[in-house]
Amino acid sequence: MVMATVVSEPACARTVHDAASSFNSTWHCSLVKKKKPHAQLLQCSLGIRACHSINRKDIYKQVGLFSLRRKIEEAVLRAEGSALTALEMEEATWIKQEEIVRDFDLWDDPAKSYDILVKLANSAKVVDSLKDLKYKLEEAKLIKQLAEMNAIDYGLYKQAYEASLDASEILDQYEMSKLLKGPFDMAGACLVIKAGPSDIYPKIWAEQLLNMYLKWAERQGYEGRIIDRCPFNGGGIISATIEFEFESAYGYLSGEKGVHYLLRGSQDESAQLEASSAIVDVIPMSLENAYDLEIDSEDLIISSPLIHGEQKRQTELTVCIQHLPTGISVKSSGERSHFANKMKALNRLKAKLEVIAMEQGVGNIKSIRKDNIVNLWQEETRRYVSHPYKLVRDVKTGIEMPDLNYVLDGNIGPLIAAHINSRVIS
Repeated sequence: MVMATVVSEPACARTVHDAASSFNSTWHCSLVKKKKPHAQLLQCSLGIRACHSINRKDIYKQVGLFSLRRKIEEAVLRAEGSALTALEMEEATWIKQEEIVRDFDLWDDPAKSYDILVKLANSAKVVDSLKDLKYKLEEAKLIKQLAEMNAIDYGLYKQAYEASLDASEILDQYEMSKLLKGPFDMAGACLVIKAGPSDIYPKIWAEQLLNMYLKWAERQGYEGRIIDRCPFNGGGIISATIEFEFESAYGYLSGEKGVHYLLRGSQDESAQLEASSAIVDVIPMSLENAYDLEIDSEDLIISSPLIHGEQKRQTELTVCIQHLPTGISVKSSGERSHFANKMKALNRLKAKLEVIAMEQGVGNIKSIRKDNIVNLWQEETRRYVSHPYKLVRDVKTGIEMPDLNYVLDGNIGPLIAAHINSRVIS
């Protein structure tokens, strides 16, 4: 088994907790023998990726030459087993999309034409990504051969490892995209962060989460648009809203919903940990039937906050909408007019209600049971420990990452993938 050997290596050692054993029990590949082969491959990969999520420069100091060589071989073997088949399949899909474009009169139906062209562009992007994966594999194998011919050149092995790791990242991304089968998974995402009560520390923590998600999007080659930001006078933020308009953003980020805790030891070195909290909510964007969904006007309270000072202009445009039957509230302030913000908030409310209806298994939003709506403040998602040791533990999946700063720098891929994988398995 790959996982048993990986977990036992020094790169995953914890100095305070026996996190290696915890990680092993959670992610051992033997636990997923009966799972779907596609999900099993990804789950094994996630364990390796999370275990080695520390800075790439550090890993060379922690593993020997033999271990580094074995990691290259494992990554190449795994990618070769999937890449060629995937490339052939995606190229066939791309060709079919090109045929549809040639046969369809793009001027006849602009809306359908747009969807066709988007699918063609997405197919081309997937094919290019898999071709890049193929090149990375060839690069890793070639550099490894040169290293062996040059009497085991350690520097060349490091280059080969970098290439194999890049190939693994591309394959992980591709496999995750194939696991996104939910009704809203292909939509963009509106991510809302709200700081917990108490002093300034939750506000600072909320801003750190904001930066983490922005950096994550940047690492994927996309951009997150901050459409609402409410700063706290002493520093940090009270709340913020980000829109990620790229495809599948909701599928990737939906597992982030809930409370995120930052834990740190107290200054007097007592055993008690101090906690700062913030909640994250994720709402799908641009749902196809959101515009057609009717909500009785009597069920809505539409208002604008009254705030004076530097933010007065922005708050004059802000629209808040509360849905009385469910108690759900949404806000929009990122558009250039009061009307545009009203439409954006209304569509956001519809999308949120549709997700809740799906979660409760009811046919329409009028059947939503208010008492069964999940309170995000009671839904713990993740713990980030900053002192006396550094560790990030995802409560829902059990996955752990030993480098807090690495995670806060936007490297949350293994955590996101773990949520996607757990949804498929369950």
